[in-house]
Amino acid sequence: MHHFFVNTDQIGEKEIRIVGSDINHIRNVLRIRPGEQITVSDSNAVTWRCEVSQVGETIVTARILWSQAADTELPSRITLFQGLPKSDKMDLIIQKAVELGVSEIVPVATKRAVVKLDANRAQIKQKRWGLIAENAAKQAKRSIIPEVKPVMSMEEAVRYASSMDRKFIPYELARGMEATREAFESIRPSESVAIFIGPEGGFDEHEIALAEETGILPVTLGGRILRTETAGMTVLSILMYLLEGR
Repeated sequence: MHHFFVNTDQIGEKEIRIVGSDINHIRNVLRIRPGEQITVSDSNAVTWRCEVSQVGETIVTARILWSQAADTELPSRITLFQGLPKSDKMDLIIQKAVELGVSEIVPVATKRAVVKLDANRAQIKQKRWGLIAENAAKQAKRSIIPEVKPVMSMEEAVRYASSMDRKFIPYELARGMEATREAFESIRPSESVAIFIGPEGGFDEHEIALAEETGILPVTLGGRILRTETAGMTVLSILMYLLEGR
């Protein structure tokens, strides 16, 4: 069943109005017709089951059948701070991170990142990444669209994460898998979690030192060196398993 997102002002007492870029997708790609059922979510994590009543050129209306509080979100808010990777790897990382339940993604321009974005390119990339997050949220039937923040420096990212409850940075020189296990298992529902992932070249020693100084805990993910597109997904998969249904 196809899933869409709307603003609260598009929700009436008996029907929901879908507007914007979804109209072309509904009409010409999915070819949804009156009588078909869809699900719709808003920013308040409520999901509606609806029956499409009219498909117009600029608006689609759907009759509300029933609603329920969404149960697709993890009990902890997880923010992924991702060092900028090469080529289109960020597209894949955002897509999979959204599927795994991340609440927010922060691209980070680290010292060893090969990719360097000026303000204009960063803005274009952010818009593209936002669309990828939205499409992944629809596919995964999330009740929210995780936000992709503007690119930050490592210093800005560390400051942004300062108010979060639990903060981790996988690092190849960290030791003690048991300590990693205990740290992840001790996360309580409702705690906010920050995960810092380096780019292909890893974090600079000064960046690790900065992280440690501000309370970000270095952890190991095992004896193997993981690619940047693998490391974040590994941590998110572990957290999803530990937090799901708590």
